[in-house]
Amino acid sequence: QVQLVESGGGLVQPGGSLRLSCAASGSILNIYREGWYRQAPGKQREWVAAITTGGSTNYVDSVKGRFTISRDNAKNTVYLQMNSLQAEDTAVYYCYAEVGIRLNNLVYWGQGTQVTVSS
Repeated sequence: QVQLVESGGGLVQPGGSLRLSCAASGSILNIYREGWYRQAPGKQREWVAAITTGGSTNYVDSVKGRFTISRDNAKNTVYLQMNSLQAEDTAVYYCYAEVGIRLNNLVYWGQGTQVTVSS
């Protein structure tokens, strides 16, 4: 009942920047946390960042100081600003939304967007 549409991926030079967007629609009132995972070819899926409805943020150590997650409530959109990108950041990035309705919890996923960092 929650649809997430991602955009903003692409090819960028090492040291460059990119901003990913994740727009939510549907039954969004019960979303309490949103964020991103990423998965590089041949590697496990890795959690990257998350933000709660209260604005609290968390990041995996490897992106701290380089990535910033934020939310525009008017647009129901979460952003991931990625600076100082390196080759190891190359992956498909998937946004997600955690939804809680009383005691039930669900996770919804975006379709994924490719980020490639290469010279």
